Amino acid sequence: MEENVNLSTVIDAVCQEKNIQRDVLIDTVEQAVATAAKRVFADREIEASFDLDTGNVNLFQVLYVVDKVELAMREISVEQARRAGLEAEVGDELLFQIFYLEEDHKQAEAQAKQYPEIPALQKVNTAFGRIAAQTAKQVIIQRVREAERENLYDRYKDKKGELMTGIVRRFERGSIVVEVDNGRAEAILPSRDQVPRESLRPGDRIVAYVKDVDKSARGPQIILSRTHKGLVEKLFEHEVPEIFEGIVRIEACAREPGARSKIAVSSRDRDVDPVGACVGMRGSRVQAVVQELRGEKIDIVPFDEDPARFVCNAIQPAQVSRVLIDAERHTMELVVPDDKLSLAIGKKGQNVRLASRLTGWRIDIHSQSKIREMERRSRAEMAAIPGVGRDLAAHMFDLGWRSLRDLAVANIDELAQIVGSADAADAIIDTANDAASGKIELEVVYDIEEDEDDLDAPPPGGDV
Repeated sequence: MEENVNLSTVIDAVCQEKNIQRDVLIDTVEQAVATAAKRVFADREIEASFDLDTGNVNLFQVLYVVDKVELAMREISVEQARRAGLEAEVGDELLFQIFYLEEDHKQAEAQAKQYPEIPALQKVNTAFGRIAAQTAKQVIIQRVREAERENLYDRYKDKKGELMTGIVRRFERGSIVVEVDNGRAEAILPSRDQVPRESLRPGDRIVAYVKDVDKSARGPQIILSRTHKGLVEKLFEHEVPEIFEGIVRIEACAREPGARSKIAVSSRDRDVDPVGACVGMRGSRVQAVVQELRGEKIDIVPFDEDPARFVCNAIQPAQVSRVLIDAERHTMELVVPDDKLSLAIGKKGQNVRLASRLTGWRIDIHSQSKIREMERRSRAEMAAIPGVGRDLAAHMFDLGWRSLRDLAVANIDELAQIVGSADAADAIIDTANDAASGKIELEVVYDIEEDEDDLDAPPPGGDV
């Protein structure tokens, strides 16, 4: 088999170049040739063995010694074995080489003449040599590809969650193939992980976040992302030594790729300002990150263990006048000056949306005038309940019952302490429940005066 004369040399070269274990490749070639042989010699039991000296894969057919032959191409009787000059007992396995190469045709004929009593040795397909050579070639190519993918996975599996620099090479169905590690590997930047409005061309240098290293992927196994929030965090880690050393910590990050990001930072050292460390001298550090993100705006806010203060920090640059907390619903209502409402909400709700993601709280923003009007109406509605009146409604409002619905689900014992008796509390709750559900209509008079200064001061009842 001329195609396979230097197979041993080829295997050695491939193993050295591609860093594949020689035994693994040889075993793979043996199995492949044996499988191909079984397709041709379907009625025979076949084994394959690689010959290190010749570089060929030798094939052997196995004959089982039995008392009575039922399968002529797989069995041989004790009597046949003895007539052929072979010492064998029932249960033994005898291996006879199959001379399938065209140049070995004479050896095949000699073996057939030597053992005329054994039918299995009389017909050999010498044309199978070409099939074996082609099979071995295909297996080597396939195994090399598999080994390269395994080696690549082993080399880069620990890079998940890190940054990787690469060169844009080509576009494939919306995805971008990136050459990384100085040409040693290729990574892919899927369309879903590309930043909208970010234009990339072949030859561009990019920094991306290693989102995953997929061992089973058909194409490039390294999956990159330019939209993952980890990209922002890792860029700051590279630019800010205090973060790399663990003095400053990024507590949370929220991002709308290509538009804006918010990060919350804290410091383990009281002498180190976490925000100042991330901004850098004259903004040099944050500007380096912004430049790498191609102009994406970044808000750096101080983290606070107090959820209300943290939310107020996260909503920057808008200033908050008042915070109303609903712990059960995990919601905060922020009251801001009328002229700061649009700043707090942001373009198309971007600022409040990022603040909500950053803090993990649902945030509702209202202007002072709107809150003042809502409170005026709520107090008037509660004052319209028989037995409540203006002063008691204001007192209950300050204690946390801010609407008819709140009174409808109030604890009767707690309310009784305010109104003076359980009967009165029960009557108020029933009336509030009927009014809130629309069963009755109260005669509401909106004549309650509002002290505007009260909105600037924290009211009682757990508000900030």
